[in-house]
Amino acid sequence: MWTVEHGAESTIEPDAVWRAWADVERWPEWNGDIAEIRLQGEFAGGSTITMTPFGQEPVELRITELVAGERFVDEADLGGTIVRTDHRIERIAGGRTRVVYTLSASGPAEEEVGAAVSDDFPETIARLLGYAASH
Repeated sequence: MWTVEHGAESTIEPDAVWRAWADVERWPEWNGDIAEIRLQGEFAGGSTITMTPFGQEPVELRITELVAGERFVDEADLGGTIVRTDHRIERIAGGRTRVVYTLSASGPAEEEVGAAVSDDFPETIARLLGYAASH
């Protein structure tokens, strides 16, 4: 299994980050890789998200775990390689918030797929924090 973790700290309130995540239809406003996105059902465990990155085929993500206000995990099967991303909000000292994305990939192309999917996580997290702070 191939794993990587990226995170960033901010003074933003955790609830603001959660609201940005829960508003799936607006993810393209802060995630520059998404051309189109659609949530089937509520933002809850068991729901699916169809995400189309720019210049690529749609990817179906299944929300496998969700703890409102704290974290959600999505999972995708990318050609036999399973990619699982844990998105967490951590409250840390000094009234600060840390947002962490941990990606685990397993399968025939785990390192290649995992690295490609997670390559923009630092930028995505930074844009998420900026978006959440302004909405």
